[in-house]
Amino acid sequence: MSVDMAVKELETSMGKVVLIKLKGGKVIRGNLQGFDQHMNLALEKAEEVAEDGKSNSLGTLIVRGDNIIMISPPPS
Repeated sequence: MSVDMAVKELETSMGKVVLIKLKGGKVIRGNLQGFDQHMNLALEKAEEVAEDGKSNSLGTLIVRGDNIIMISPPPS
């Protein structure tokens, strides 16, 4: 996927819940509030999702782009 396509997908996901997988295996879900050219993400109402399905509330969060492995946009 080109950078332009990734940015376009993030723009359409603004204000919606996205799922993010991080290096180390952590999974975070939250409302996408913003992003920059480095793919740093600002999330609101973020929560860490454990493998057993339980979640831990994190609140407002900035996720550094170089720690992100995958961003899953909301279903269309």
